[in-house]
Amino acid sequence: MTKDTDALVAIKRILSPHCRVVRMSGGALIADWRRTRFLGMTTADIHKLADGTPAERAELVTALVHAGCAAPHRKRCTDAETGRWLCAVHLLIRTLGFGRVLRLLSLAAPDYARADPPDAEDVARLKRVVQSRARSSWFVNDDCKTEAVTAFVLLRRYGLQATLHVGVREHPFALHAWTTAAGLSIPDADPRGHAFAPVLSIDRGGQ
Repeated sequence: MTKDTDALVAIKRILSPHCRVVRMSGGALIADWRRTRFLGMTTADIHKLADGTPAERAELVTALVHAGCAAPHRKRCTDAETGRWLCAVHLLIRTLGFGRVLRLLSLAAPDYARADPPDAEDVARLKRVVQSRARSSWFVNDDCKTEAVTAFVLLRRYGLQATLHVGVREHPFALHAWTTAAGLSIPDADPRGHAFAPVLSIDRGGQ
């Protein structure tokens, strides 16, 4: 039941605004109100979307795109929107604490990811925007936790694979957070040449 619910939530996030999904006894029904059309999904397809292979999930999403029920790509954030995400994430971390924010990631970072890997150019652009905005903001003040969580949430909301790491260094003791995608780290995984050993890695909404 939980997997079915997770899959339905994932479907809702990729559907076009004029489409709605309703759970049915034998699966789910997608209603396209703009064209007055209906598309059925079996329970087996819902299970594939919840825990199938990347190829199986990609096949289902492609079918939704061809049916006109989903957009092929999620719109990227503008630089200003990324800056607002940074401020909002930083405020949440200061208010709730870093640990609680990590536990709440599932609310903002979808579990579903496209089968195609992240494009290094897109990730590099996001890294430039996140770091420049964080360094120029007196509020964020170049905070690694804020940069890592913001990058993770935005990449996941694009439908891209990303992993958030929290690492530790013993001598001298320090903590550091960063997100990896397409072979890049946001922020850098080893700032100023100091290596951090990961003690926590999250590659889905809250897992």
